Amino acid sequence: MTDRALSVIRAGALTTVQDRGRPGHAHLGVPRSGALDGPAAALANRLVGNLPEAAVLETTLDGCALRPRSTLTVAVTGAPCRVTVDGRPAAWGAPVRVPAGALLTVGRAVLGLRSYVAVSGGVAVEPVLGSRSTDLLSGLGPAPLSDGAVLPLGTPQPLHTRVDTAPQPAPPDELVLRVALGPRQDWFTPQAVRAFTSRTFRVSSASNRIGLRTEGPTLERAFAGELPSEGMVLGAVQVPPDGRPVVFLADHPTTGGYPVIGVVREQDLAAAAQAVPGIPVRFAEVRRRQRP
Repeated sequence: MTDRALSVIRAGALTTVQDRGRPGHAHLGVPRSGALDGPAAALANRLVGNLPEAAVLETTLDGCALRPRSTLTVAVTGAPCRVTVDGRPAAWGAPVRVPAGALLTVGRAVLGLRSYVAVSGGVAVEPVLGSRSTDLLSGLGPAPLSDGAVLPLGTPQPLHTRVDTAPQPAPPDELVLRVALGPRQDWFTPQAVRAFTSRTFRVSSASNRIGLRTEGPTLERAFAGELPSEGMVLGAVQVPPDGRPVVFLADHPTTGGYPVIGVVREQDLAAAAQAVPGIPVRFAEVRRRQRP
């Protein structure tokens, strides 16, 4: 019987299993989780012939090294990086055949922050609440990868449409996030609201899967005190007492008491997943459509 498994030789700084996440459980206090750069994860699955919901590996900054126990097809997308098979250069952003026992090395990100590794059949760890995603906030799903771990793999799907390679957007040099103001922009002075949508911030090194933290202008509140805890959504821009905006990402808490000055469009969050510390961040206001 074929051994459908993947041995982790080098786990890297933070490599997790991710799929589309587990939406619909916020009322239980469970975040959505899932791949931060959804389009990159979906492309990796497409390149190896997986269904879109198959689980992939999300690496952070310095990649990982893996050894399959059976021959499989692999694709690496997201942040560009060096890919090798037994030390020989292999393609990034394209399907690569990896023989049983060969060493697949996903190198350090050259641009961006997170790379995605899809394998034919997908990573088949046990699902929790319908998802195989690692949630760093709640602890649901598999633990982040560790050296020596063994990951089970699923059965490959028939590859109906061959894809040799596909274009991918480059990680941003400047992150522009479209944001709708509210619901608590009235908790900030008019000057702070103007600064939020006109000044430039920078990505903080304290950013993670829970939130993209920023450095730069301090947003002054119009009111003292704190709000009662209220529901939080993906892309909410919460402003803690230090006045520095935090954009909530996939592993964000489902409630919070700091005021939300705006909400970033979900389509822009994939670029936020690839934003390295220090790059500029601007929040561009978009107005809600008025009802007739």
